[in-house]
Formats: sequence, structure tokens, C-alpha cells
Amino acid sequence: MSAALMTGTQKAALLLVQLGKEQAARVMAQLDESEIEELTTEIARLERIDASAAESVIEEFYNASMGPRGLVGRGGLTFAQQLLEASVGRDRAADMIERLASSLQGQPFEFLQYADARQIVGLLNGEHPQTIAVVMAHLRAEHASQIMTGLPPDVQAEVAHRIALMERASPDVVSVVAETLQRKASAVLTPTEASAIGGVQPLVEIINRADPTTEKAILEGLEQRDKDLAEEVRSRMFVFADITMLEDRAIQLVLRGVEMSSLATALKGASDEVRDKILANLSERARENLVEEIDLLGPVRMSVVEEARASVVQAIRQLEETGQIVIRREGEDEYVS
Repeated sequence: MSAALMTGTQKAALLLVQLGKEQAARVMAQLDESEIEELTTEIARLERIDASAAESVIEEFYNASMGPRGLVGRGGLTFAQQLLEASVGRDRAADMIERLASSLQGQPFEFLQYADARQIVGLLNGEHPQTIAVVMAHLRAEHASQIMTGLPPDVQAEVAHRIALMERASPDVVSVVAETLQRKASAVLTPTEASAIGGVQPLVEIINRADPTTEKAILEGLEQRDKDLAEEVRSRMFVFADITMLEDRAIQLVLRGVEMSSLATALKGASDEVRDKILANLSERARENLVEEIDLLGPVRMSVVEEARASVVQAIRQLEETGQIVIRREGEDEYVS
């Protein structure tokens, strides 16, 4: 689907996916429930979309932030950066502004920015290492890294060496290299090839990074709109009760990073199965202290309990992301040693 045919909600959903999971979750936390429901539904429906459409939506957002009101006495990029910082945080805003500003100035290798890394490797095949180095130096670090991985080892070393020694490149030389590659690219690259940017899994990863209130609003909204979709999302998420599915070693790693007071609150009203699983992975002294702390808490508001459980789940998800533990979802095959 082209950007021109997309609704405002679809564009907003696409933009959130482009922002990344953590920042998208932070943005969604600032929205009301009806807006969250609409956006999450659209994110789940975004299976594949033209790379050019994604770029167009980002540019539209940038241009909107640079509108007449923002320019009055503020300065274009300065106001845009302030707006983005307020929306997505300073680090992410700086990264976005750098890319967008470069785009507006007309990057010599802009036609490669959203091309598949494997296609670019094919395009650069047979080119002089200095040419490859010039191209790589003009691309995003993450993108250039993917391309470097696809190059032969001897070429990797030569290109890396030339990039390290490169301080400045003549604009005329860069322009000639860009024009030559762009002509060659027309037969090699397919810049309008659909890229996977949405779907259920990206939505699950966004929800996993949202606060408990936003998570609840999203799931309830999906339930009302599409019960099957809501069930699929829930089946892919890790919730506090799923802690019984973790191996003992994984639970022990999790417990090292969770405050005992937070753990005690999280276990208030928990099932015997969850409680026993956690207690079994503590030393006798720690187990006695935890049980005593749970008893001393007395009645606790459910919202406080949910917040504590969310912090435990967040610790689990972070350990999974860094590869320190493996979460076995329901229905997945078990490993055999």
C-alpha cells in the first residue's frame, strides 16, 4: 500500500513501528485508550508495506513538525528536534534528526539507504575496495555492518582499513561514484520491494515494553475488535504466571536482579504453583525472609501488585533479549540433549 492510500491511523501505526519497540511503547503510554486500540489494531494488520511508503510517512511526519507554527522564531531543525525529544527521547530524536537532515540535504547514496543489505552486496561485487569504503562511510552504521558481513573476508579487511584511514572525500568523486552506482542499481536493486515492518510479533514486542496500564488497555481493545487476534497476541506474550515455565537456573538468574520487597509484593495473591516455584529457587534463609515479608505486607492494592509483577516480568524479558535465559512458550517443542 502506498502512503497516499493510507489513513492517518495507518500512518501513525507505521511511524510507531519505525520508532522501535521501546520508544513506541513510551509514545503509546501518552495516548488515551481509544487511540491505543486503533493504533494496535493497525500495527497488527501491517504485514508488509513498500519501503518507499515507510520513508514517505517519516518525511510527512518530519514536514508536519516543521510546519509554519514551528518555524516562527524557533528555527526548523531546532524546533523539530525539540518536538521529537519530547515525543521519543533525546537519543532517538538525535538519530532521527541526523538521518532526516541528511536526507533533506540530498545524500549522495540516498538510493541505498532502504535497500536490502544482500542486494547492496551484489551491487558492490567487483567494485574497488576504495569505492566500497566510500559507500559504506555514507550509510547508517547498522546498515553498513550488515553489508560488511556479506563481503568476502579479504575484502572486509581491505574496506575496513580504507574506512579507518578516510578523513575526507572529494564531493566530486563521491558524486561520480554515486551516479555510477545508481545507474547500475536500476538493474540490481528493487527499492520498492515490500519490507516486513508490522504484524503480530512486532506488536507483541511493543506491548512487552509498555507499562501495565497501557498493556491492559491494548489487550482489552484488541479483545473487543478481534478476539482471535487478541488470543494470538496473548499466547506470544510472557506474563507473570508463566514463570512456572522457566527452568530453575533461569529463575535463579531472574531473582538476582529483583528486589526482595518487589518480589514479595508480586507474590501477594499469586497461585501456589507460582509461589512454590520461586521459593524453591531461594536459599533457606532467603526463603524464610521472603515469606515473612509477604506476611508483613498485609492487604495490598491490586494495582500495586500488578506493577510489582510487571517489574519481575520486565527483568525476565531483558534476560531473554540478552540471551541469558530461554523462555519456553506453550506449544513449543522441547530441546533434547
